[in-house]
Amino acid sequence: MKIVSFNADGFKNLKSVSMIPSSDVNIIYGENAQGKTNLIEAMWILSGARSFRGSKEKDMIAFESDYARLTLELEDSERRQKIEAVLSKNIKERKILLNGVRQRYLTSLFGTFKCVVFTPEDLGLSKGPPENRRDFIDLCISQIKPAYSRTAAKYENVLAQRNALLKNIPFSPSEAASLDVWDEQLARLGAYISVIKYQYTKKLNIFAGRLYHELSGGREILNMKYRSTVYEDLEDRADWQDGLYKEFLSALEASRADDIKSGFTALGVHRDDVVVTVNSVSAKDFGSQGQNRSAALSMKLAQAYILYEETGEMPVILLDDVLSELDRPRREFIISKLKDMQIFITCCEPLGKLNGKKFEMSGGRLKS
Repeated sequence: MKIVSFNADGFKNLKSVSMIPSSDVNIIYGENAQGKTNLIEAMWILSGARSFRGSKEKDMIAFESDYARLTLELEDSERRQKIEAVLSKNIKERKILLNGVRQRYLTSLFGTFKCVVFTPEDLGLSKGPPENRRDFIDLCISQIKPAYSRTAAKYENVLAQRNALLKNIPFSPSEAASLDVWDEQLARLGAYISVIKYQYTKKLNIFAGRLYHELSGGREILNMKYRSTVYEDLEDRADWQDGLYKEFLSALEASRADDIKSGFTALGVHRDDVVVTVNSVSAKDFGSQGQNRSAALSMKLAQAYILYEETGEMPVILLDDVLSELDRPRREFIISKLKDMQIFITCCEPLGKLNGKKFEMSGGRLKS
């Protein structure tokens, strides 16, 4: 998959950006605060994912504008496609188009523009809080199974309703009976999500393990395991409509009294984690900075490789100021593993040893 052209105007500080990139390496350089990361973020948004900077839609639009316009043309192994987005401070005026057909949500774009973004924050993926790894796995799965994002959103909505009820029960005990309705929904959704996340983590472990072994020169072994707060073992389990659902429901019922006391749901996929170990020792608790960075890079590279294996399309790679955070061996490793993919790299100065089409970003404008 390749980006053929990209245009942006009014997205944060971007002004009339028009880009015809190389099909290989593209280097976007310039001083800080000129719009390099905004450019990468704008591309990423058109994949259907949330902003990797946590930006809300209204904050993506320039102060002096009511709209942000983004257009991306891409080419995969079958055809050329066009994504257009008009983001508006008035949500009713927002418009998302895929090949001229209006889409209801940005998430409707999942599966069309396949890309992987690397940011400096991703280098703490194995060491950061469990929420980061949960979100990472959710994103990886959604890129392969677009419908999964809707299931995960339903789970979060049901969870929010259950938690709201838990907080209210001490003041209105008769409402406790209403938990049965939410428990049933949470168990059915949670059982399915648990199976999918477990299966993806197994595949991620294989790909990332191979990459880490090579990156460490064969001296260290990386392992990842999905840790469920509901199930002891999910190996060879796919009965999410029956046995797994019943186990999830029983776990919720068993923890109900404690949940009412605390006012939140203690068990479920929203509390699960991916445990990362290096040579059988927790990377989060005992790993060095180098080990955690290598683990994170291996996980992100594995995301790209799995996306390719599952979809048959090489994803576009967005490297936002991440190479400057790495030492030379890790920089060379990551570039060597991405050589068959279209890459966009942001940096402060042109990378002398890296061939590619160069674009200078200044004041929100792009010059080639």
